[in-house]
Amino acid sequence: MQKFDFSILTRDGQKVESIVIAGNNEADAERKLRMMYRYCEIVSCNAKDAGDGKNQQVMSVEDILSLISK
Repeated sequence: MQKFDFSILTRDGQKVESIVIAGNNEADAERKLRMMYRYCEIVSCNAKDAGDGKNQQVMSVEDILSLISK
């Protein structure tokens, strides 16, 4: 699932920046955004790199238990 970074103007005219929403595509993320912010105006939308878990650190059970026991 991809993440999208939205900047919007609410119906009251307030600017809200950096709303990150996950979606299968941009249309899906925009649909979810409009459920939360009805009648908003989208100023910008940028796709964020999800990273696909390549930068995540993997820990074994032994590593976790040694952290807990310290």
